[in-house]
Amino acid sequence: MNVPKFEPGDTPGYVYEMMANHLAARIEAGDLAPNTPLPSERRLAEEYGVSLGTARHATRLLRFRGLVVTIRSKGSYIADRRPREW
Repeated sequence: MNVPKFEPGDTPGYVYEMMANHLAARIEAGDLAPNTPLPSERRLAEEYGVSLGTARHATRLLRFRGLVVTIRSKGSYIADRRPREW
């Protein structure tokens, strides 16, 4: 799956939601693999051309959706949502 370029432009809505949706699409496409670190919020802000607060809000939204897990003092990681075989 090819993820389109992030271009919030004149689209009405919140940039943090658009950013979270774009990151979710990257996770779904396998661009961001399970159990790997999500880039730091500062790096995401630079990559997406948004403020640090916007990047933090997008990360919080991904955590709420269950797409990332955050470990205190370690960072955020892409959640492994594949079914487990016991």
